[in-house]
Amino acid sequence: MTSTSSARTTAPVATSTITAAASGRWTLGDLPVSRVGFGTMRLPQTGEALVPHAVPRDRAAALAVLRRAVDLGVNHIDTAAFYFSPLRSANELINSALAPYADDLVITTKVGPARDRTGAWAPHARTPEALRGQVEENLRQLGRDHLDVVNLRIVGTESIAERFGALAELRRAGLIRHLGLSNVTPAHLAEAWAIAPVVCVQNRYGIGVRPEDDAFVQDCGAQGIAFVPFYSIAAAGGQGGAIVAEPAEVLSVAQAHGVSPAQVRLAWTLHRGPHVLAIPGTGDLGHLAANVAAGALRLSEDELALLEGLHRSAVTG
Repeated sequence: MTSTSSARTTAPVATSTITAAASGRWTLGDLPVSRVGFGTMRLPQTGEALVPHAVPRDRAAALAVLRRAVDLGVNHIDTAAFYFSPLRSANELINSALAPYADDLVITTKVGPARDRTGAWAPHARTPEALRGQVEENLRQLGRDHLDVVNLRIVGTESIAERFGALAELRRAGLIRHLGLSNVTPAHLAEAWAIAPVVCVQNRYGIGVRPEDDAFVQDCGAQGIAFVPFYSIAAAGGQGGAIVAEPAEVLSVAQAHGVSPAQVRLAWTLHRGPHVLAIPGTGDLGHLAANVAAGALRLSEDELALLEGLHRSAVTG
């Protein structure tokens, strides 16, 4: 996810020629993707996302960002049917900007959360019927006959067997190619894996964000599962964007490289392992280029140690 423009305290340099290829590749099941992708949560509006009265983003600007992302080599787009504002839907924008879709474009979506037509949150989809309805809604909005990757996003710690099993049935029926999980624990992953293969885990994670999940991140890599952090730039700001002043450690590394703190945060997540993917989102062409360029940023051992100290301090801070 991306930060707000006010959080970009240092202008990135020499980003225009850097493409997503610089970040390397990972394979989601049998689908190769650039490790720097694009998240669309922020695309339908300006300001805070996922609120009823969000300000719709200029449509032409949103379409331009999506097309530029693909021009920069991004082939992993993260979306959901509940990413919308008045007048704007992330899925509709993707369809309008990118269809007919390139053969190598991978669109990942998620099901579980629900919002009514006013934008207010509704109860999560928990039954096979409700989950199928959300899958079919994503198919309609995206104009596709199957979904590349569907993440089951949950809240809580209860069993996910019935819900994940319902998605596994849709996978066998050909509506879904690969399955993933979002906002889950290692126990959830083990439960799901016993039902069907899992290609990715999408959890909140970043510098100083959930350091207690470090082992989980590494375990995913050991199992060949992509780990996809969200809010890795926004950190505590979440869906509202970056709202807290950057720590001195992040600012120091950013200054040393002549890049923005947001780029340092993205680069740090990519340094956690080759299986870690980034899906920063933005509606700004300049921030898009900077986010993609972060995939080329190589941090030194000393810089990683400095940032690791900041990250680990959140355990006791």
